[in-house]
Amino acid sequence: MYLGAVMVPHPPVAVKEIGRGEEKKVQPTLDGFRKAAEFIADKKPDLIILTSPHAVMYRDYFNVSAGRSAYGDFSRYRASSVRMEVCYDEEFTRELTSFCSDHHFPCGTQYDRDTFLDQGTMVPLYFLNQVYQDFKLVRIGLSGFPLTMHYQLGEYIRTVAESLGRRWMFVASGDLSHCQKTDGPYGFHPEGPEYDSRIMHTMGTGSFGELLNYDEAFLNKAEECGHRSFTILAGSLDCLSVMPQVISHEATLGVGYGVVLYEIGKEDPSRSFLAQYLDAEEKEIADKKSDAYVQLARSSVTSWVKHYRVLEVPSELPAGMKKEKAGVFVSIHEHGELRGCIGTTEPTRKNIAAEIIHNAINACSRDPRFDPITEAELPYLDISVDVLKEPEPIASKADLDVKKYGVICSSEGRRGLLLPDLEGVDNPDQQIAIACRKAGIDPEHDSVALERFEVVRHV
Repeated sequence: MYLGAVMVPHPPVAVKEIGRGEEKKVQPTLDGFRKAAEFIADKKPDLIILTSPHAVMYRDYFNVSAGRSAYGDFSRYRASSVRMEVCYDEEFTRELTSFCSDHHFPCGTQYDRDTFLDQGTMVPLYFLNQVYQDFKLVRIGLSGFPLTMHYQLGEYIRTVAESLGRRWMFVASGDLSHCQKTDGPYGFHPEGPEYDSRIMHTMGTGSFGELLNYDEAFLNKAEECGHRSFTILAGSLDCLSVMPQVISHEATLGVGYGVVLYEIGKEDPSRSFLAQYLDAEEKEIADKKSDAYVQLARSSVTSWVKHYRVLEVPSELPAGMKKEKAGVFVSIHEHGELRGCIGTTEPTRKNIAAEIIHNAINACSRDPRFDPITEAELPYLDISVDVLKEPEPIASKADLDVKKYGVICSSEGRRGLLLPDLEGVDNPDQQIAIACRKAGIDPEHDSVALERFEVVRHV
C-alpha cells in the first residue's frame, strides 16, 4: 500500500551537531523536517524509497544501492559522532532490477560502487530516525537521462512496490536553486528565485505535468538540485489524486529549501501526466512543417532504425541539395535532451543530400555518447540540419558572436567544432571551452587556432 510521499531538502547545516547554532537560521526548514518525520512515523511504513541527487549518479544509468546494509556519518562536516546504519530491502531491489531489465530500462545495481551513505540520504534520515526506525530503505540515484525517464522510473517503482505488497512511502530528497543571494555560497542568478517560485507552485499544487516542461537550460542556470528527484516522486504518483501540504519554503542562506507532504487519494486517470506529455509531443512533431533538408534526415533515420537501410538520394529534392556540396551536421533531440549529433566540417559526399543521409545515420546510431536510437523513440525525435558555410580564420574571440558564428578550435592536429546558437552557450569563452574540450585541447597550455563559420539551420 502506498501510504504517502514527502519532498524534503538536505542541508547539512540543519543537523545541529554540524550547524552548532547556525541551524537556527533555517528554523522553518527544521520545523518542516520534524513535521515530515512525524508524517512518516504516523503511517508506519515498512519500506521507504529515497531518491537522492548525491547518491551514485551516472549519465546513462539509474543506480540502486546494493547489499544488505550501508553506513554513513558526517565526519566530512566535522561531526563524526553523528552516524547511522540502514538496512536495505534486498528483495525489492532485486525485483526492481529484474522489472527494469525486462522492460529494457537502464536501472539496477550493476554499477553500484559507493556503499557510504550520502548527505541527501542522511540529512532526512537524521530527523526521521529520531521518531521512527522500523523500516527498510531503498536508495536510488538520479541520472543524465531526460525528465521523462525519471518520471517513468517512478511509475516502475510503484508497480514493483505494489506487486510485493509493501507498506511504503516515497522520500524525494533535493534542494531547490543554489543561486538566490549575492552573498550566498553560489552567488545570484535571476533564474534562482524564479525556479523556486515555479517549483514550489508545481509541487505545492500537485501539478506534476509541469515538471516535464521545465527547460533544461533554465534548470542549469537556476543551479537546481532536486528536480529529477521530484520528478521520480511525481511518476510514483501517476494517475493518483493527491492532497499536497506545503510545510515550508525558504532561501535564507541563498539555497532554496522546500518541504511538501502528500496524502494519497483515489485513482484518477486524468492525472496520467507522462502519457499526456508524450501524446502532445508526438502530435507537435507530427504536425511540424519541416523543409526538405529535415524531412530527408528524418527519412534517413527512420529507414536505418527500422530496416538498417541506407536511403538512395530521392529524385524530387530541390536542385541545390543535389548539385551543391557542404559540410553538414544532423542534430537529434528527444524530450528536450540531445540524443545524437554527428556532422562533417567539410563535404565528404557527392552532394548535400548524401551528406545529410549519412550523417543522419551516424547521429542516430554512432554517436559514442549515446546508445543507438530505437524504433520506439522515432515519434519523439526533433531533428535539425545545419549546412555549414566555408570556415574563415580569425585573430581572437573578439571576432566571435555565439548566435551567428560557430567555432573551430585547432591545435597540433586536434580539431573541435561547436555550432552557433546553442542553448546554454551564452558567450565566446563558453563556446571555445566546449569546442576545445571536445577535441582534448587544453586552452590554458596549448596554442589554439580559431576559425569561425556560419550555418544555414533547417528545423
